[in-house]
Amino acid sequence: MTETTPVLKDRLPIPFNTSPEPFTLVAQGAESLLYKTTFLSPSQPAALKVRPVKKWRHPTLDKRLTRARILAEARVLVKLSGEGIATGSGGRKVKDPKKGDVGAGGMRGMVPAVLGLDWEQGWLVTDWIEGGTVKEAIYRASRSRAGTGVPGVGDDEARVEELTQLLRKMGEVVGKLHACGVVHGDLTTSNMMLRPHATQARSTSTSEGSLDGDLVLIDFGLATQSVSEEDRAVDLYVLERAFGSTHPREEDLFACVLEAYAQGEGSGMKGKAGKTVLRKLEDVRMRGRKKSMVG
Repeated sequence: MTETTPVLKDRLPIPFNTSPEPFTLVAQGAESLLYKTTFLSPSQPAALKVRPVKKWRHPTLDKRLTRARILAEARVLVKLSGEGIATGSGGRKVKDPKKGDVGAGGMRGMVPAVLGLDWEQGWLVTDWIEGGTVKEAIYRASRSRAGTGVPGVGDDEARVEELTQLLRKMGEVVGKLHACGVVHGDLTTSNMMLRPHATQARSTSTSEGSLDGDLVLIDFGLATQSVSEEDRAVDLYVLERAFGSTHPREEDLFACVLEAYAQGEGSGMKGKAGKTVLRKLEDVRMRGRKKSMVG
């Protein structure tokens, strides 16, 4: 995640408006503001998502929408990460998921963990994900070839292979997300983080244009819990369109995402389920083309 400038604390909700910790505005959207800070401990970096009061909306409706959206996002993240989920009457926490598990907690480490929330004040805190977005990583990889006379990623064999591996990783992670019964709703390379491995974080010689790292999905504000093939196909279609418009020179490699989604070893949609979703994706594409033609 990228840091920007500090903010005035009187604009923050309770209890952060009196907190001694520093706050840095990272991103601002139509519905929320994202800050980098610490939570409960100075050694715990965190992402604070605030949904400000909408003055133009009826207060009662605004509170209801804020509560519903914050709880929906938190429930999805808790389901995916497994943090805080208890099993049995003893209140024991779920075990760490095994490799390939796609049940509760099956995406631990692939999504931010929820640290706290207050729907009355309109905020949600998750752990901070180090690294940059996949969008930035692909841009950097492309620019790193400019000095050699090679115009972009798609013209260099080594970079093509590296990008292909990243795209396959994207497909597998999205497949695991869908297998957990969650649809993201806003899949773009801006909502995917590339977190450096521990060895990369310690190394000062890591290439700036590296596409290696752990892929983490972020921003679940539009996520829903669904196992509908139609919803899953629309999720993929949104990603496909977003990738094509953001990375037009790499668009021809997007097929790697879909291939890994339905066939990748790490994808929860491997096999018949994934192929069914891809067939439904064809229908969604056709509807999208007709809509574009008609206007």
